Amino acid sequence: IFTMLTSTSDFTHLYFSYRWFLLDFKREMSYDCIFRVWETIWAASRTFTPHFPLFFALAMVTNYRDVIIANNMDFTDMIKFFNEMAERHDCVRLLTAARAHVKCLQGLVQHLR
Repeated sequence: IFTMLTSTSDFTHLYFSYRWFLLDFKREMSYDCIFRVWETIWAASRTFTPHFPLFFALAMVTNYRDVIIANNMDFTDMIKFFNEMAERHDCVRLLTAARAHVKCLQGLVQHLR
């Protein structure tokens, strides 16, 4: 997926995630889910990393990795896909994946020490 997303030198494939960071994922989740996501982001900034939103975004991309690759989605396809998926994401699954990404990175950093 990295190769596909970085295939253009201007990284336009990544614009689909712009609103995620601009609105703190507000339009991506239902109200119940977004409150859980925000609470986790705020708590993670004190306990894990202030960059937890990046790991949550990574979880969103990796969660749909197979769909993105199978359909060889370009910029407009990615925007359309994530617009159609708005409020239909499994926030518990995404939060679990985001935490796993954080722990994986922490493990790699500790291994390098």
